[in-house]
Amino acid sequence: MMTKNKIREAALIDRRTIRVRFSEVDSMQVVWHGEYIRYFEDGRESFGNHYDGLKYIDFYNNGYMAPMVEVTCQYKQPLTFGEDAIIETRYIKSPAAKIMFDYTIYRASDNTVAATGSSVQVFINSQTRELELSNPQFYLDWKQRWIK
Repeated sequence: MMTKNKIREAALIDRRTIRVRFSEVDSMQVVWHGEYIRYFEDGRESFGNHYDGLKYIDFYNNGYMAPMVEVTCQYKQPLTFGEDAIIETRYIKSPAAKIMFDYTIYRASDNTVAATGSSVQVFINSQTRELELSNPQFYLDWKQRWIK
């Protein structure tokens, strides 16, 4: 997990810009806290599109699901309606059968950090619904392709 004082080394990084929509702000006119978790999801989706082979459909087509088992979010500065934000998604390498990401969300106009966080997903066999204790072959192939 990303700590307040130390950023873990990322094996791969993806950045995506989004625009804060009206439906994402609360009565205080700032992005509702739960939307940041959705922004992390947007970051993972962008990451999978950028580093082909780790899209959600790739899990499905290979007989796996990857449920979230842990997510953290630290709120630093608010985002407001109409602002552009940059979601930086960092893949954290691990030998274990799990997928770990760290996130930083920046206000695009001044590069201020709005939020940081992390997530952990595990592999579940789609047919047996059992936890996989070793990395699926498609994931090992993906890591060999992208991580040097």
